[in-house]
Amino acid sequence: MQKMLSYVRRAVDQYHMINEGDTIAVGVSGGKDSLALLATLAHLRRFYPNHFTLKAITLEMGYDEMDFTPVARLCEQLDVEYITRQTDIKTIVFDIRHEENPCSLCAKMRRGALNDTAKEIGCNKVALGHHYDDVIETVMMSLLYEGRFNCFLPQTYLDRRDITVIRPMIYAPESYIKSLVRRLELPVVHNPCPADGNTKREEIKQLLRTLEHQNHGVRQRIFGAVQRYPLRGWGIEE
Repeated sequence: MQKMLSYVRRAVDQYHMINEGDTIAVGVSGGKDSLALLATLAHLRRFYPNHFTLKAITLEMGYDEMDFTPVARLCEQLDVEYITRQTDIKTIVFDIRHEENPCSLCAKMRRGALNDTAKEIGCNKVALGHHYDDVIETVMMSLLYEGRFNCFLPQTYLDRRDITVIRPMIYAPESYIKSLVRRLELPVVHNPCPADGNTKREEIKQLLRTLEHQNHGVRQRIFGAVQRYPLRGWGIEE
């Protein structure tokens, strides 16, 4: 946890993600990334100089086999308010729209529902579990499939909803998150989505593994390029 806190504290400080009095909603899907973020922010809350309130939101997608009871218990242990919202996202994406590439629509609908719920419960910020490897994979997906050098931002203000999205784990490698989740025995909820593991992102993951094996340091150089270029919103204030 100390190492994870150092990753998160570095991102939060460099990009000024948390201000005094913030009420932050963590989007908790039940996956390893969101659970690691929740646990880390709950620990950070104890000593961070800017005091903030933490809440957790789970959007239930419509899969009956997903049981979030263990997540509710974790939130109770962490002293974090836990809110769940029923959605029809699974039904709309797969049963009504029959999307051939469902991930984009699903992500858009989840973001909208999460932001709306966060506003309803009095939050001014939403924390998402994107990590170091997500940054690199997103840049590569944008470059190879869209022909541009682009990525999500460490911090984004959504003026139409008057809410700020933050990504405190952008310096945390996925391998470390997996290790943390195992060591803390965080209650990961299996995602039965039929598109899981069969996406463009998974193709990029495989490509990056090959490149890293052939030329060690590829990931670090790609991430460094994002900050040195820098992409809009990625420049670090000195």
